[in-house]
Amino acid sequence: MPELPEVETIVRKLRPDLLGKIIQEADLRWARTLATPSPRKFKELITGQQIQEVTRRAKYFILRLSAYSLLIHLRMSGDLFFKEGTINPEKHDRLILRLLSAPSSEHSDRGRSNLVHTAASLVFNDTRKFGRVWLTENPEEVLGKLGPEPFSRRFTPQWLHAALHSKHRQLKPLLLDQTFLAGLGNIYTDEALNLAKLNPLTVSDTVTVKQAETLHGAIRKVLKEGIRRNGASIDWVYRGGEFQNYFRVYDREGRPCPVCGTKIQRIVVGQRSTHFCPKCQEIRNPR
Repeated sequence: MPELPEVETIVRKLRPDLLGKIIQEADLRWARTLATPSPRKFKELITGQQIQEVTRRAKYFILRLSAYSLLIHLRMSGDLFFKEGTINPEKHDRLILRLLSAPSSEHSDRGRSNLVHTAASLVFNDTRKFGRVWLTENPEEVLGKLGPEPFSRRFTPQWLHAALHSKHRQLKPLLLDQTFLAGLGNIYTDEALNLAKLNPLTVSDTVTVKQAETLHGAIRKVLKEGIRRNGASIDWVYRGGEFQNYFRVYDREGRPCPVCGTKIQRIVVGQRSTHFCPKCQEIRNPR
């Protein structure tokens, strides 16, 4: 599943192509891709909307339109492509937004007929059909339960320590909980815990102030590095990233820890594959 760095990479890549474009038509090719509203209402409301902002919240891709917001969650296998010219839909294309350039000021008085510049499309492709799309006037109806962004002002070492102590859960599943902290997934949680020298099985309310400070810095560091490397390309659904070449522990079972040389172990925590160094991340006794 794409995590915060992968979604941020897609946003940065698509933003220049999408800003200012007008949605001429929505071709919904699999109705269940749409979470809300109904397919008929969706096509009616989105037609003629101009894309005014391209951003994200956690793992959600957000197009802020003239009067609505279009939210897309890629889930396990979703991907977004900008394609110029006329296209033929492919097998796993679930939603195609056909786009037109906004009229230049010198042509603005000639009416909508002058919108036809180079045709283009935003394509949501999703092999496993888990991805979802929302068109809403109030994005908080979808995003409101998310925890803070790792790069937000709210996410401080002090907040993290207090939040960890408000729970009694193992660190790995807690950090994956999007209502606790938004944007982390399996890869970056394993990498951050390793960098912070914290075992994924550590119970959250045993983390010290110093450990919370270290974990806070580790989370931001691995996410920044992931974004700098354009995310990780570890499956055929991802493209262009190179962070996988710099993993410390993730997907490195049996290989030496880059710090101490101990073999990386893989366990299952909260039904998620988890990688760690048993020496660097040895569980310490609680306070």
